[in-house]
Amino acid sequence: MSDNLIIFDTTLRDGEQSPGASMTKDEKLRIARQLERLRVDVIEAGFAASSNGDFECVRTIASHIKDSTVCSLARANDRDISRAAEALKPAARARIHTFIATSELHMQKKLRMTADEVFEQAKLSVRFARNLCDDVEFSPEDGYRSDPDFLCRVLEAVIKEGATTLNIPDTVGYAVPELYGQFIRNLRERIPNSDKAIWSVHCHNDLGMAVANSLAGVTIGGARQVECTINGLGERAGNCSLEEVVMAVKTRRDYFGLNLRVDASQIVPASRLVAQTTGFVVQPNKAVVGANAFAHASGIHQDGVLKARDTYEIMRAEDVGWSANKIVLGKLSGRNAFKQRLQELGIETESEADINAAFARFKDLADRKSDIFDEDIIALMGDESVTSEAEHYRLLSLSQHSETGERPHARVVFAAGTQEHHAEADGNGPVDASLKAIESKVQSGAELLLYSVNAITSGSTESQGEVTVRLQLGGRVVNGVGADPDIIVASAKAYLAALNKLQSKGERVAAQG
Repeated sequence: MSDNLIIFDTTLRDGEQSPGASMTKDEKLRIARQLERLRVDVIEAGFAASSNGDFECVRTIASHIKDSTVCSLARANDRDISRAAEALKPAARARIHTFIATSELHMQKKLRMTADEVFEQAKLSVRFARNLCDDVEFSPEDGYRSDPDFLCRVLEAVIKEGATTLNIPDTVGYAVPELYGQFIRNLRERIPNSDKAIWSVHCHNDLGMAVANSLAGVTIGGARQVECTINGLGERAGNCSLEEVVMAVKTRRDYFGLNLRVDASQIVPASRLVAQTTGFVVQPNKAVVGANAFAHASGIHQDGVLKARDTYEIMRAEDVGWSANKIVLGKLSGRNAFKQRLQELGIETESEADINAAFARFKDLADRKSDIFDEDIIALMGDESVTSEAEHYRLLSLSQHSETGERPHARVVFAAGTQEHHAEADGNGPVDASLKAIESKVQSGAELLLYSVNAITSGSTESQGEVTVRLQLGGRVVNGVGADPDIIVASAKAYLAALNKLQSKGERVAAQG
């Protein structure tokens, strides 16, 4: 077996299946570029056949990413596979990832196919994909709960048809580390041609064991690819966390003995970008990327760290990207300094006009906030109220009055397409009044599922507030994110951003878990 561990990132595909985590094409490309800087081996860019929007996202990422393999998911049928191959044409290195369910439960209840029909479909699909792409991955969905005899039969056949990677998903997070690792080991030992493919693990976190299961699949099972997401993003309880797997392997190289090409110093920037783009805030005590991951409150711990860092720290904060650039921008900073900072943060703009527009927003923010940190710039550039793609609603102005003993009142002016709306309303608070004013004109009928506020930078009341609003309408769940030093304005931006996503007609098809 190779000593190299392949990191397969599926933030843009499986991570995006989190309710409300859908992203625009520009947001996906920005994250893909950060993943390339992180030096992940494979970027699963989307599910090309699920919608025209996802097809364009995969094709755009395939056109821009040169250092990582770009992958598209496809169900085990000719249409999906052809669509994936078409979207991946511009890629320097492409992979088609096809899948079909193999557990008795899924075959009977979901597919309504016999085992023999699934076997033939898997075999023919891999054969078809292999004629279109040299790099083909096959996943038996709900593989861990599948009958081992049937699974061996399917996997042996798809290897013969040209599958180069075999992925064994724990689709519902049911596995236990030792048993999961042994399950993969048994498959590899029983299948005669198992050495002709790279074995992969894809674990969900329903029981909180996704990382442990994945690492067991590597150490016990002999897998040499781990499928994971930034911040463990994913539907239900999420996926295996990339940052935790990478740092476990790097920190305990004495045990794992594996090489990674990942640049760990890009982990925290990737985490921040994904969190601010999706609105899924990272919990403070999250391993590696949480705000408290390297904080020490105990006096005994503080004393030990001051004397010798390794008394209580097994990793260095700067190794995963916590050593932020100390150059702080402000209102006197020039355009070139701002442009240079964008490049250092990996934020690319299409034209000089885009840079000029971004710089104007930066100066506006600098007039209201003395110090501009990296997090502020990422939020500024990712603010959905200023992105052009699919923008229908735009905040123009907001004023509100709130006084003790009086009912708060808000006046909002916003654009809906080419039309300008003036709205006002009372509410239980200034945020409630502002959102009610917008809704009085839009009349979307959407249900508010989540409203949360997060400080973009810590340690100052001058920090920008980042607001996430989650709406549900007709079975669709979307997140809107807005940032501003004024929480009320940020709330209105976030609400309009969510309405913009509801306005978009793009639909996605549920895929492999």
